[in-house]
Amino acid sequence: MKITQEEVQHVAKLARLDLTAVEVERMTGHLDAILSYAAKLDELDTTGVALTTHPQQVVNAFRNDEVRPSLPRDRALANAPEQNGESFVVPRVI
Repeated sequence: MKITQEEVQHVAKLARLDLTAVEVERMTGHLDAILSYAAKLDELDTTGVALTTHPQQVVNAFRNDEVRPSLPRDRALANAPEQNGESFVVPRVI
C-alpha cells in the first residue's frame, strides 16, 4: 500500500473534509490505486530524455497587442448592480 488510512484522514482534516469511516476506506483504496499507477513512471528509463515544462512545444500562444476601441461606458455599466453614470459603485474597502 502506498497510502494509509491515517494519511487519508490527515489530508481530509487539512482540507476540512469530514469523512466517514467508509469514505476513508474507499478513498484510501482510490488514492492507493492512483499512486500505484503513477509509480509505474519510475520504471521508465528516461536517460537522454530532455526535461520539459509542458507536454507540447507551444511558444507564446498569446495574440499580438492591438489598439482597438473599448466597450462604450454605458454598455459596460448596463448590468452593474450599482453605478453612478461614470463607474461601478462598490463598498468602501479600508
